[in-house]
Amino acid sequence: MADLHIGIDVGGTNTDAVVLDAGGRVIAKAKRPTTPEVTDGLRAALDAVLEMIEDRARVGRVMLGTTHATNAILERRGLGRVAVVRLGAPATTSVPPLSDWPDDLRKAVSAGEAIVPGGHYVDGREISPLDLDAVRRFLDGVRADAVAVTSVFSPADDGHERRVAELVRAEYGLPVSVSCEIGSLGLLERENATVLNAALYGVAGHVTEALVTALAERGLGARPYLAQNDGTLMTLEHAARLPVATIGSGPANSLRGAAYLSGVADAVVVDVGGTSTDLGVLAGGFPRESAAAVEIGGVLTNFRMPDILAIALGGGTVVRPHGLGPDSVGYRIRSEALVFGGATATMTDAAVAAGRVPPGGDDWRDRLMGDMSEEKADILESAVTRADEMVIDAVDRMTLGRSDRPLVAVGGGAFLLPDHLPGVSRVIRPEHAEVANAVGAAIALASGRVDTILPAGDSRADAIESAKEEARARAVAAGADPAGVEIVDLLEVPLSYLSEPAVRVHVKAAGPLAR
Repeated sequence: MADLHIGIDVGGTNTDAVVLDAGGRVIAKAKRPTTPEVTDGLRAALDAVLEMIEDRARVGRVMLGTTHATNAILERRGLGRVAVVRLGAPATTSVPPLSDWPDDLRKAVSAGEAIVPGGHYVDGREISPLDLDAVRRFLDGVRADAVAVTSVFSPADDGHERRVAELVRAEYGLPVSVSCEIGSLGLLERENATVLNAALYGVAGHVTEALVTALAERGLGARPYLAQNDGTLMTLEHAARLPVATIGSGPANSLRGAAYLSGVADAVVVDVGGTSTDLGVLAGGFPRESAAAVEIGGVLTNFRMPDILAIALGGGTVVRPHGLGPDSVGYRIRSEALVFGGATATMTDAAVAAGRVPPGGDDWRDRLMGDMSEEKADILESAVTRADEMVIDAVDRMTLGRSDRPLVAVGGGAFLLPDHLPGVSRVIRPEHAEVANAVGAAIALASGRVDTILPAGDSRADAIESAKEEARARAVAAGADPAGVEIVDLLEVPLSYLSEPAVRVHVKAAGPLAR
């Protein structure tokens, strides 16, 4: 019986893995250093938890949250060349595609850009008829690995994008990224996200192939999934089409894992890693989403991302006489930190000196304080004070003045946090908190979204029902069981500045994975 689930999360310092049984209990867990080639760390963490279970045939699903896509963008590595097509002439020619991109990223990604006639006004009228011959002339003159198509107001009417996508697949045989599936309103940000998605097709292929190969090499017949940036899952087929959706999956996994392990649906979550600390807010058990455009690698995008505040504070953060970080020893902490016999003072050393010791580290303080000068003790004490101030300030920024919510401390460096913090009702330290991100991947649901504009007339109710059905269908396409899909979020925003009344509608559907 395939009743076990494995969750794996690739972080900047460690790769974590857990095994959950049919009752949702953690029966195995492991942390392994994240390697320069991150799939090596993935395999090591997978092997570690497999050794802790007796029957590998019981593993039915493996869920992966990975930094591959994020790293590729940040490092300008492994990205495909994209032909960028905007459907919006003559209305949008004053701001060309990718004009706000960093030069090095644009050079790495763009195979050429064109603005051709097409697109719609917000009320559904055409800006100009779609010119497919202009699209052909542009594509005939470029060499690209993929095509990104963005049409003005495609969330309201995606007809022009779909027609161009059909042409590209039929006549050029290239993969196509269409903006109506990726971003929301805001032409430039949606276009940016669509181009990044197209540039990540090769990276997505590498990740999915590595995961499938790793499972096959170990004789696992488990079905693989990838984690999305909203704390839900998608099939490998879905991920291959929308790889940009995996960006931000790590923090989202931590938030979902924190909710599951603590049993708290509304809370501030502080995930302390080796290099950084991520803060987020749980609302109904899911990550609160960012209302602002999200910058990735110097590019503004507008697809849904968790509202995360990251600060340069982690267990490996280097402590100096007159400063704290922002650099970190990262995965080298077990050879460089003072508590492990190294020569570099880190936040782990400072926390241990203050009596904040992780589970299983009872002898760390004796080892550290055995040869501690008064000067070094003062430096470490000052570092703890500064770190607490950073966390208190970050919590205040995330809670927006509300102090009635608890704080859930997770991550391998959660012991750095004090037991009491102003701005929260209490501090919760759940069991298995150090692998909350992997737990979040293992328990995640599959989801689908629709973000569109609807007329505010008598037909609005029918249109909203249609949007709900589309969200449910997208959740099923991502891997959800059709019988278990529910609408978990419905947001209506009147657009009062239009000549004709309209409503922006955002619908999210989610459900358990299909068996």
